[in-house]
Formats: sequence, C-alpha cells, structure tokens
Amino acid sequence: MVSLQDQVAIVTGASSGVGAAIARRLAELGVRVLVNYGQNQAGGEATRAACVAAGSDALLMQGDVSDESACIAMVDDAVARWGRLDILLNNAGTTTFVPHSDLDGLTDEVWTRTLQVNLIGAFYMSRAAVPHLSQQGGHILMTSSIAGQTTHGSSIAYCCSKAALNSLTRTLAKSLGDRNIQVNAVLPGLIDGDWAFGTWGEGDAEKYAGLKAMYENLAPLSHVVTADDVADALLSFLTGSRFTTGQLLTLDAGLTL
Repeated sequence: MVSLQDQVAIVTGASSGVGAAIARRLAELGVRVLVNYGQNQAGGEATRAACVAAGSDALLMQGDVSDESACIAMVDDAVARWGRLDILLNNAGTTTFVPHSDLDGLTDEVWTRTLQVNLIGAFYMSRAAVPHLSQQGGHILMTSSIAGQTTHGSSIAYCCSKAALNSLTRTLAKSLGDRNIQVNAVLPGLIDGDWAFGTWGEGDAEKYAGLKAMYENLAPLSHVVTADDVADALLSFLTGSRFTTGQLLTLDAGLTL
C-alpha cells in the first residue's frame, strides 16, 4: 500500500458526512489536512479536532467553493503552511429538492447555485491546485453521485451537475496525465447519515427506517452505504495503483445493476 505519511490534502465540505470521514481517515494515515467548511463552523471545528486527535496537523478554513478567490486562498494557505500539496478532494456539494416533473420549480436560482457549487467549484479548486500538485504528482478526487448516471436524484439540476462532474473527472484525467496527476471520482448512492435522515426521512425515524430498508432490499449486497464506506473508496485511489485515472467508481451496493 502506498504510504501517505506527511502528505498534504485539502478536503472541501469537510464539516460533516463524507468530507468529515475522509479528513479523519487521512489524518489517521499521517496526512496533514486543510479542513474546509462553507457554513457549519461547529462541524468544521469538530472535524479539525478529530484530525488533531489522530495525530495530524490540521488547518480549518471557511470558504464557499463557488467563489474562485476562496478556492485560491485555500490552496495558498495550505502551501504556505506545509510547503506542498498532494491531494485535493472536491467534496463540497449542494442540492435543492425539486420533483423532476416540476419544471417551473427548477428556477434559475436553483440551477445557478447547484452548478456553481457542484461543478464550477470543483473546477476552481482543481485549477488552483494543479500548479502545486504538478511539482511531485498527486491526486484530484471527486465525490460525485449515481445521480450523474441515472435519472434518480433530488432534482434535474443535481443530476446534471453530477453528470458534468463525471465528465470533468475524465477530461481532467486526460489533460493532466502528463503532469503525473491522477483524477478519479466515487459515485455513491443514498448515504446513510444525518443528511439522509433529515431530508429523505424528513426527520422521522420510522419513515427513514422504512426508506433505508427499502434500499437495502433493492440492493444485491443488502446495504446502504455510509460516509465511512465512501471514505474507504476514496482512499483506495490514493493508496492503490499509480496508473488508475479517469475512473468513475460506483458505490451503491449494486443498487443500479
């Protein structure tokens, strides 16, 4: 397994869920982590504390990835503190629930915000990171979704943003290969956790339990993936072969088969 000791990573959207899980796991492997959050300062502080408790140096930074100046500042701060950058994990994302049949409900505001965060923010972060990743080779990872490959998702805009993120993953992988930068994505299905409970389950424990059971029954492996499962998949790209790039790894226990 490739050692990640003393490498440097930026994890966007790391105040909860997948971002918090992968930041913590990276810290446990000796990676120094810039923990980014958008609005949830308490969550960001908790993630940073977990990284420090794991024995890592960690930096907390607020920033909206839809703002290119914030993306540049994150990269600059990480390099200023640690002198290098090895891993960028584009995890920050947003969604607004709009039934696919409600075309009028899919407003310009919903489209703009969804694409700005889920797609353009990932591009801004990648563009800022590439000059530093190029110095020794490195990784850009995307947290995408099966919504980008299916017709299922919280809105048409969300599905389109993730489909575009998948395309960005592959086109960056091709264009950055000569700089020894690997670019890959993990595409989870429904992720068991607080977000799913509060949105899909609407905060109702009984309703959420039924929803989770339904997904478990539909999936060949009878499992709804967790944030830690997604972190495992992301880590596999970091610690595995140096010759894996442009890959879109579906992580849904077989649900979309």
